[in-house]
Amino acid sequence: MWVDIATAIALYLIIDGMIPFVGPGFFRRTVARMMEMDDNQLRMSGFVIMICGLVLLFVVR
Repeated sequence: MWVDIATAIALYLIIDGMIPFVGPGFFRRTVARMMEMDDNQLRMSGFVIMICGLVLLFVVR
């Protein structure tokens, strides 16, 4: 179980680091747009991303 959790965290860090590495300009623009969003929009975006991840997890497993 701990190996799976560590693997998931490692994959998250790799993917999260790829975005600014591959496209720093795109990353800056995205963060700037996120700063303009109100709390409800940002919360809803996070919720949608979590649901997509959950569906993908069920499909893969």
